[in-house]
Amino acid sequence: MKKANRLLNESSPYLLQHAYNPVNWHPWGEEALRKAREEQKPIIVSIGYAACHWCHVMEHQSFENESIAQLMNKHFVCIKVDREERPDVDQIYMDAVHAMGVQGGWPLNVFLNSEAKPFYGGTYFPPSTGLNYYKISAKLTTKTGKN
Repeated sequence: MKKANRLLNESSPYLLQHAYNPVNWHPWGEEALRKAREEQKPIIVSIGYAACHWCHVMEHQSFENESIAQLMNKHFVCIKVDREERPDVDQIYMDAVHAMGVQGGWPLNVFLNSEAKPFYGGTYFPPSTGLNYYKISAKLTTKTGKN
């Protein structure tokens, strides 16, 4: 039987869809941001919505993948956002990705330092490139001690 994560008590159908992913998802909020600061871990914010095709593809290919989930859970505080419930959060990080010179879209996946400042982002990451990027990012943050 799959174990539920912190999204189980959310009202959003999109967030509830991810409630049994092996990724230890947090909803957007102070609890997750405080955890990142206290543990000095970078954050992955993954933003999507229920009718988004590529959001479902990325969930199935990456967020339901045990090895990717283990890596994400070990090295990051993982936050899932429904853009239809939190358009303010979506806009902040969409603007940040555009400022980085990256084309936006959904799913929107943004990497933040422990103080919630974005340092990288993009849209759909296939498991092959996504897993490699997660490994590289985790190594960089661990090696330098900086988020």
